[in-house]
Amino acid sequence: MNNLIKDCTGVILAGGENTRMPVLKAFIKVKGIPIIENNLAIIQQLFKETFIVTNQPEKYSYLGTPLLGDVHDIRGPMTGIFTSLLNSTAPWVFISACDMPFINKDLINYMHSQRNGFDAVVPSIKGKAEPLFAFYSKKLSSSMEKAVISERRGLNDFLKNKKVKYISAGEIRRFDPRARSFINLNTPQDADRHLGLNID
Repeated sequence: MNNLIKDCTGVILAGGENTRMPVLKAFIKVKGIPIIENNLAIIQQLFKETFIVTNQPEKYSYLGTPLLGDVHDIRGPMTGIFTSLLNSTAPWVFISACDMPFINKDLINYMHSQRNGFDAVVPSIKGKAEPLFAFYSKKLSSSMEKAVISERRGLNDFLKNKKVKYISAGEIRRFDPRARSFINLNTPQDADRHLGLNID
């Protein structure tokens, strides 16, 4: 396990409101395994330090990985990312959402290799950035906290004036030909479309 990434913490955000899905998205099963368990296994294969950011620790304590609650009582993924930056012992964090069932280990490794000279590494497909499958530098901590507190919490707007390496569709497809890493399950229809599951 000496080849684990030590300069970055792997994080899963599990704090979404889940309003459009009648079950907790993190526990939807893919091939019999809850998404959260599969994704945690993947990031633990990559990163020396890992944790889950959640305001429902009782749901995830069985996983045996450190759990963190949002440091500000302000909902939204940026608060979770800021919490990750504040608590990471490494200079970078990798962020993924708990409702992404097909995250790609090789793509994550490639993105990690592209960090030099940047404050964030974010995939972009057809002009749409994917900030919940991305690397963030601790250098962003102060400006991100200000954005959280001032309620300017749109991640793409936050990144506009930052040094961001956007990973192109061509780069993504070298590792994830169908770009499945960015599929997320927000509704029962998403689960049916991508997993063939009937959730009601």
